Amino acid sequence: MTSTAEPIQPTPYIAAQNRAAVASAPSPNSDFEDATRGLIAPPDVPVIVSRTNPSKVVWDFTAYGFLAGTEWQEAPASANPMLWRQGQLASQAGLFQVISAGGRTIYQVRGYDLSNMTILNGDTGLIVIDPLASYETAQAALALYRSATGDRTPISTLIYTHSHVDHFGGSRGLFAELDDQVPTTLKVYAPTGFLEHAISENVYAGPAMARRAEYMYAAALDKGPDGQIGTGLGQTVSTGEVTLIPPTDNIGDGRATPQAEWKSGYVIPWRDGLYARTIDGVPVIFQLTPGTEAPAEMNFYFPEPRALCMAENATHNLHNILSIRGAQVRDAQVWSTYLTEAIQAFAPYSDVEFASHHWPHWVSEGIIEFLSNQRDMYGYLNDQTLRMIDAGYTGIEIAEKLQALPPNLADQWYTQGYYGSLSHNFKAVYQRYMGWYDGNPANLWKLPPTPAGANYLKAMGGASAVVTLAQQAYDANDYRWAAELLNHVIFASGDAGAPVPADALTQAKTLQAQTMTQLGYGAQNGTWRNAYLSGAWELQLGHAQAPTSSGASDLVRSMDLSLFFAAMAKSIDGPTAGAQQRTPIVLRWNVTDDPAQKNGTDVGTTVLRNGVLVYADGTYDLAGKPAATITMTRDTFNSLVLAGMDFKSNFDAAVNKASIQITGDPSAPDTVFGYLTFPDPVFPLVTPRPDSAKN
Repeated sequence: MTSTAEPIQPTPYIAAQNRAAVASAPSPNSDFEDATRGLIAPPDVPVIVSRTNPSKVVWDFTAYGFLAGTEWQEAPASANPMLWRQGQLASQAGLFQVISAGGRTIYQVRGYDLSNMTILNGDTGLIVIDPLASYETAQAALALYRSATGDRTPISTLIYTHSHVDHFGGSRGLFAELDDQVPTTLKVYAPTGFLEHAISENVYAGPAMARRAEYMYAAALDKGPDGQIGTGLGQTVSTGEVTLIPPTDNIGDGRATPQAEWKSGYVIPWRDGLYARTIDGVPVIFQLTPGTEAPAEMNFYFPEPRALCMAENATHNLHNILSIRGAQVRDAQVWSTYLTEAIQAFAPYSDVEFASHHWPHWVSEGIIEFLSNQRDMYGYLNDQTLRMIDAGYTGIEIAEKLQALPPNLADQWYTQGYYGSLSHNFKAVYQRYMGWYDGNPANLWKLPPTPAGANYLKAMGGASAVVTLAQQAYDANDYRWAAELLNHVIFASGDAGAPVPADALTQAKTLQAQTMTQLGYGAQNGTWRNAYLSGAWELQLGHAQAPTSSGASDLVRSMDLSLFFAAMAKSIDGPTAGAQQRTPIVLRWNVTDDPAQKNGTDVGTTVLRNGVLVYADGTYDLAGKPAATITMTRDTFNSLVLAGMDFKSNFDAAVNKASIQITGDPSAPDTVFGYLTFPDPVFPLVTPRPDSAKN
């Protein structure tokens, strides 16, 4: 998006802070050589466009050209120089050869999305690991590989390292060259639990996560020294079509490989809990790592080229214990433990370590040191948070007291907080163990932002007086306090607040935009910078950014009835339904022609009672006699799910066309559907909702 507002200049304080960051940076290393090592071909197109709308650019290779012309130590005053350096490294794009050994060659396409796509030659076809976030970028990445190598070998296998969308969303784009026909012989490997978590993350709180991800990744924000310069983990997320080819094989569903079946060709010694598989003639040793960077994730080792894939469990930055877009809190202790296991199992036998983001490490000794430091980093986060918790500190206090890693860790470029930060990670570990409440009863029942803001204004002499105090804080370079004061003014203007004079509200929003911009300019963390600058943009221009990606039909096709009705349940207006429907409404669902079912029919029961939509597989006779039985094909079911806000009207239309058959009370389904609500994809984040604090 292009802002019509004039760029805000960094204050002298922020400019000096950014210059000072150079002096405190880690010691020089080989990152720039490693990030370009093995380059075979740069991108062969300037942009990648949507396959359905050629006027829409979903990935722009030229957008970060401004990073290349400046040494990181001389970064503009509007950017933290260490984040600038990370952007320079992460924007290195093209096809790279990682290693060629043992009759196998491993390539990576990097800089085509937030994540990397890795390609390995099997006996009969290509093995592709993590096919990026969208159809279009995966298609372009494969095209670059084919063009640069001349290799036309078909794809035999996909491997998904974990359940986040930037590691599977481009899967169907790999078969654009086959007119989107996925071979029936294709094998797709994923960690156990992958499909459940991949879908549920996009179902339960998906719309809210997507909205917050617009701030976190700022894909639509202008790129430049006073705009988006990357996320730390990669540059941003592509905005193409999200697809999913479901797994055919789940690693972990069966037993781990016993010692008696361990082969000398596996190179590494046997360890309990590892899964040895031969995939298109290639031996692969898998280590499941649930609860680390994703709920379902796995590392794996290729014995023939002595290559270790660490998924997203070890990258060139501090990762998130809790992403600021929202997610389940990760387990730093488990993360650290699995890294220890990976070091013991794989690292001494690895000549290269690569991951789903960033660039590889070569040489076993360096790999051991890298993984050990990553392990120590997550262990430190966990253990020191617990130590401080037991001393009575809250999450916010812990984050303020522990602002640096131990010196040996702090002197590594790959432990810097470009993506995760010490601040929000310490708070996340606190949240995992202690929850949202800090133990102080004064914080047990706090007012929401709008009435709280109104009371603060009343206590502090009104909106204009608070804006004056905020300006004084801003002038004193106390941007955090200025932001807090101005937030009270802005949120006091909500419906449940107090009248705020128009001129004072305008002044507050203008100054808040300036304040957030300074906080963004000074942030080493890419996602913090993006969030601050996105908030400033919306305060200046008064409307939200557009959603950053499209398409979810594959996710819908992969949903079983339980996942679908879980999504419907969280959309029920519970207070209204609970007040109006005192008698349960039972519906029986028969979904026919379902390839996932052995007999072709999926049967389930829903019960609307007490404002809750309950689902059970099968007939659930204890719920009572169904008011209606609904029968439809899986294709009809999918079309309804994809209809979104038109679900009810499309359901009624399908009944009229006899695509859906209802026996029993034909009004019962519509009664249930009448309580459905639908998410707001552009709800405000830095200003109050129109109905603030009413519900």
